[in-house]
Amino acid sequence: MDRLQSCGSPSDVLELTSERALTFKQISSCLCHIWFSTKKMSTDNQRYELQLMFEHPGFDVLLQQAMASVGRMNNGDVAYSLLSMVNIGVPQDSRVIQTFLRNCQENLNDMDERSLSILASCLRNLGPSNNADALKDGLRMVVESRLPEIKNVKALQNMMRMLGKDAPMGLKRKFEEKALSMSNRFSLLDSHHIITALATMKFHSKPLLDICSKIIRENINGIPFNQLFETMQSCRQLQYRDLELLTDLSEHAASMIDIWTKKQVVLFLSVCERLAFCPAAVMEAFAGKVIENPKVLTLKDLLCVVKVYSTLNYDLQHRRQQFLDSLIPALVSYLPKMSSFELLKVVYHLCLLGYFPSALLEPLLQSSTLEKFKSTDPKYLVNQERMFQTVNLCLHLEQPVLPQPLTVPPTVLGAPVLESRAVIPELSQCLQSMMQDQANTTLQERVLLLGFYFIDGVITKPLPSETDSGGAESRPRIAMRHLKTLGYDPVWATERELQSTPEEKRTDFLRGRIFPEHRSQAEVEKLNTNQEARTVQSS
Repeated sequence: MDRLQSCGSPSDVLELTSERALTFKQISSCLCHIWFSTKKMSTDNQRYELQLMFEHPGFDVLLQQAMASVGRMNNGDVAYSLLSMVNIGVPQDSRVIQTFLRNCQENLNDMDERSLSILASCLRNLGPSNNADALKDGLRMVVESRLPEIKNVKALQNMMRMLGKDAPMGLKRKFEEKALSMSNRFSLLDSHHIITALATMKFHSKPLLDICSKIIRENINGIPFNQLFETMQSCRQLQYRDLELLTDLSEHAASMIDIWTKKQVVLFLSVCERLAFCPAAVMEAFAGKVIENPKVLTLKDLLCVVKVYSTLNYDLQHRRQQFLDSLIPALVSYLPKMSSFELLKVVYHLCLLGYFPSALLEPLLQSSTLEKFKSTDPKYLVNQERMFQTVNLCLHLEQPVLPQPLTVPPTVLGAPVLESRAVIPELSQCLQSMMQDQANTTLQERVLLLGFYFIDGVITKPLPSETDSGGAESRPRIAMRHLKTLGYDPVWATERELQSTPEEKRTDFLRGRIFPEHRSQAEVEKLNTNQEARTVQSS
């Protein structure tokens, strides 16, 4: 079987197996090589080769031989053969897969660490069935009893992935302790795998995440894009937001902007948006590429780009208008392919940016498009109405110059907001305390403005032009814009800032924010620094 390594496709392997009788070891080797030979193929080529494999008469013969020989294979070959068959698409309910699963159950206690790791990788890809479920339960008990003896990081993370989110919390803690004890041996790849395994388990272990984050930062230039992207996705799933890691990843991405594909850059920006992190250098560089050639962007790319630049509220300064203008012709060219909901999302995000292209607004607000929104699934209706309400407010308050007046019909606006948010106790207490020494001023709490904006507190001074609002709703940039249009002088203070300020200093903190004449020089400098540093505003 020396010729096996020269086989470049499943069909080549099957032709070879038909030439002679195979030993138990050779049967396992052939199944493994079939899988290995397809791993590096393109998706289309892989699909074609696997189709040829299933149609080849020698494949059924090989599976029959495997099924007859499973009892005489060693545990490692059984595990590898099962993994290979599952990965090349042999149906889970087939007799050969079920036979191998039963054999694994019978010999589970005799499997070594490597075999258990391979088996764990295999079981991750299997759906529910009596044999698979029984094997998973058995593997969990074996792993728990042998956990102190595990020496290989890959084996550990394979088992973590297999047990997943359904593992008992006590077992998750044991995995955490074991991983921490091995952390001094973590490589860059190990760190990536541990983070993704934690995400699979839905287990936020800050000590482990911090260690892995540090290793990734120290080896940032050696991380391939797929690993980088998966790591960031896992961080989002775990709600782990290490600003130092994100900053380093952003700087690395900026250095790779001319090497990565357009799709990779868009994916990176998308996951940054989900992490509420603004990769300024990447956004600046990518905006330049969009301005140069917006036509290379697909509809999916454009939808993502508009959302990211809107949500992260990145200020392109003098290139802002040029960037937005370059997007519109590309978006308009996709109008025939764009769903009504996609069109609404595009217009909504552009409105958040204070940009009102009639070429998109008019198609959205024409009767034939609006008619389609009547059949919206109820679970999406609230979000749809919120976006229409935002567009309507923008048109009403900002009054953009358009070729013809446009309004959003009441039929798509939904019912007005009747209930405001719960008041923040710390803020309410501080506002009331602060007002005790303010003459000729009034305080209104929990103000709902235009049926849309919730203001925690409105403080009115003798002159109407000096009205302050303490707090704002969850879309700060557009809320600030609209409140100023309505004659308010908005003050932005986050709940996190309040909670992180010592209780005895909260009133002074708010007084300095709301009444500038009470600010100390240190507070003025700190406020200016915060304003300069803040590129993304979020509540």
